Amino acid sequence: MPRDNMASLIQRVARQARITFRSPAGPTFGENLHRLQQLLDEVRAEDLHLAPRGPAAAAAAGGGMPWGGVVPPVSYMHICETESFSMGVFLLRSGACIPLHDHPGMNGMLKVLYGTLRIACMDTLPPAAAAAAAAAPPPAAGTGPCHRALYRSRQHYTPASPPCLLSPHTDNLHQIDAVDGPAAFLDILAPPYDPQHGRDCHYYRLLEGPPAGAEPPGLPREVWLMETPQAADFWCGGEPYPGPRVCL
Repeated sequence: MPRDNMASLIQRVARQARITFRSPAGPTFGENLHRLQQLLDEVRAEDLHLAPRGPAAAAAAGGGMPWGGVVPPVSYMHICETESFSMGVFLLRSGACIPLHDHPGMNGMLKVLYGTLRIACMDTLPPAAAAAAAAAPPPAAGTGPCHRALYRSRQHYTPASPPCLLSPHTDNLHQIDAVDGPAAFLDILAPPYDPQHGRDCHYYRLLEGPPAGAEPPGLPREVWLMETPQAADFWCGGEPYPGPRVCL
């Protein structure tokens, strides 16, 4: 059952996010960010009136079927947005993937509400790192620019896990996969995407083949990425948010 204080909790999450990201370069940013992490870690799926569901339920909920009656692999529930941050819920069907993408100049926090996510985190390296690389990018189909990157981690997250964080300089690129069933996560981005202010979303593809041995290469390690258009089989539908109202 939802907890009686959930409405005040999600409201406090939003208020703390507004306080935290209003001055991301201020002297109290670290303290405010830690407080926001603590609040976010308390949120559970049932408190937002969410439960795992299959494709039929997703369509009935209003996820939309814009392409030939096909349910979107990912849906988004908008909760609130200001100039300094946005907050909402992403819902992934079983086996769905949000492809590798970046968050230019942005901070982010992700809290799993149900299911299991596999999150791969990377960072692009300065152009000098690419120039100093021992080998050129491997051949690949495509004409997008290549970037040298640091593949930092690849971990599983569940509702019992603490929030996954990203910053402008650490873990700024990530790929998110739903593992063994549907999954959902609460997402905070600060500031929101805004192409007019240089915060457009760019997609990437990892340029490396399968590992030569039985074990995959260790992490962290340097890799090559190619910038690509948004994948044809990925798009995001919209659904109404059913949880407690948030006012800012």
